[in-house]
Amino acid sequence: MTPFTAELVGTMLLILLGNGVVANVVLKDTKGNNSGWIVITTAWALAVFVGVTVAGPASGAHLNPAVTIGLAVAGKFSWDLVPSYIAAQLLGGMLGAFLVWLFNKDHFAITEDEGAKLACFSTGPAIRNTFSNLISEIIGTFVLVFVIFHFSDPSISLNADPTAKVGLGSVGALPVTLLVWAIGLSLGGTTGYAINPARDLAPRVMHAVLPVKGSSDWGYAWIPVAGPILGAVIAAILFGIIH
Repeated sequence: MTPFTAELVGTMLLILLGNGVVANVVLKDTKGNNSGWIVITTAWALAVFVGVTVAGPASGAHLNPAVTIGLAVAGKFSWDLVPSYIAAQLLGGMLGAFLVWLFNKDHFAITEDEGAKLACFSTGPAIRNTFSNLISEIIGTFVLVFVIFHFSDPSISLNADPTAKVGLGSVGALPVTLLVWAIGLSLGGTTGYAINPARDLAPRVMHAVLPVKGSSDWGYAWIPVAGPILGAVIAAILFGIIH
């Protein structure tokens, strides 16, 4: 698998499972209807686990333009690769959103609440306030990227080779899973914690082009793009200052 393919497939799985749980909770007559915020945040975290497990070995599993940009600002990732990574993430996000719609097509058809249908694609504020909403996305993504910078590989000390590393395999995706779960539970209530431009913009595009009734709320759409990028850049700069 190439890095481009890994980012595309990983982001597709992230959105399929992440937005899929939103659809399961908010669309009419699903088995999971009205099961609540704990279900949504838990499944989103597990969606991250799935995406990172698949994409990690080939691309590092950014799955998020803000993470890609933050790593580049910190000097941990080549700027030359940034455009291809972001393109793959956006394409993967669009494909994942399409699959969510296809999977839940019958439930979209009988759901009258246009806001609920939009929520299956993109985020929106609980209280619409441009400054507060932007700050929420900046802080949420700052926490995501700043903590990611502090992840480290496990190691053991061996007499033959004191620097020998121990791989965790798929379990290596667990730290970011717990991180996203914590962000969702603690910081997700104001804007729905997009913390990822590909998670919000790409599915919003699909909402606009698929036969789903209702506004795509383009007036708000810049916030879950600009906020995460700003949060990631701030995290990268602060990390560089204090380390």
